[in-house]
Amino acid sequence: MDAGRLRGRPATWLRGANPWAVDIGLALLVQAAMTIPFVVDRPAGLRPATWADYGLTALAVLPLAWRRRAPVAVVLATLAAGAVYKLTLDGPGQPLPYPGLIALYTVAALSPARRRLSVATLIGVLVFPSVALNTGDTKELLFSFFVFGAAYALGRLTHTRQAYTAAVEDRAAQLERANRIEAEQAAARERARIAREMHDILSHAVSIMVVQAEAGPVAVRAAPERAEAAFEAISSTGRDAMVQLRRMLGVLRDAPSADSPRSPQPGLAALPDLIARSSVGGPRISYESTGAARPLPLDLEATVYRIVQEGVTNAVKHAGAGRVWVRLAYGRCEVTVSVTDDGRGPSPVSGPGTGHGLIGVAERAAAHGGSTSSGPRTNTPGYELQATLPTEPSGGEGG
Repeated sequence: MDAGRLRGRPATWLRGANPWAVDIGLALLVQAAMTIPFVVDRPAGLRPATWADYGLTALAVLPLAWRRRAPVAVVLATLAAGAVYKLTLDGPGQPLPYPGLIALYTVAALSPARRRLSVATLIGVLVFPSVALNTGDTKELLFSFFVFGAAYALGRLTHTRQAYTAAVEDRAAQLERANRIEAEQAAARERARIAREMHDILSHAVSIMVVQAEAGPVAVRAAPERAEAAFEAISSTGRDAMVQLRRMLGVLRDAPSADSPRSPQPGLAALPDLIARSSVGGPRISYESTGAARPLPLDLEATVYRIVQEGVTNAVKHAGAGRVWVRLAYGRCEVTVSVTDDGRGPSPVSGPGTGHGLIGVAERAAAHGGSTSSGPRTNTPGYELQATLPTEPSGGEGG
């Protein structure tokens, strides 16, 4: 992480403060510490401290207000002011070089490696003449190296902590974005699933009811007993659609109610009833199952049911078919379902929403790792919808 990203990121408890206000406040605090030697009596034999002495200390502190904008320049300014104070005035000495320590800390925390190492080397070299001009004592020399080294180390620790904090915050932001995207994708998948269910339920029910209602008046005149069966099929189809719709609405609620109990979706056991309802007043529909029948997962049974429902609905609504064949073939690792008719196939223009049912069939099959095909029959009138669905989990993710 470079210095540009770290600038303007003070300690956590100051993160909301204005950087200018923080730096000016720090400069005032340092100036208060520099003032202490001027308000106590000096030892006998030394001249009194003057306003010029005090003004020069303030000149060394003033650059700290720009310490984060120009760290290296602030170090050089404080060093120069300190050197002038030492060489030209006999003012009160300071127990610690506060401006220099803070300036070095800032360089260590914010500057690139080359700059901070150059500044650290410069200060290390200047310590020797500074100590020589003061006491020349080895203890003072070691203490000076210790305090400046501690300031540099503290600056590097601050840089590391801020870099770690920034990385954690970035990671949290990325996770938040990923969770939001995942939630949006899950909502989109759920909307698509609900749309498929609504299409399958309403399209089939309305198509069967329309066909049977159209056949009803003719049957009343020609064969009253068939008219009674047609009207009974209309009411039965309507009731079944209402039950399924209530079940779907119950799933969308927080909790099931007495009017919308949560029951499993229709499966293979419901296919004969679906075919019987669709046959009344419509094409003649036959159903056969081949291969070794075996229990299937409930979600796979629901998919087979919806595919058969869509195929029968298309044959009744669009194809003008007289015969429809529904076949369920069990293979070793898959089940194949096909709906074939002898009609003219889907109309090129059959109203809004054309093709959504076949798209839904393909989506349902793909969710199980299966495939679908549809189109006119070869060398004979009619249309065929076929889907092959694995009955064992595949290596990829399930839908």
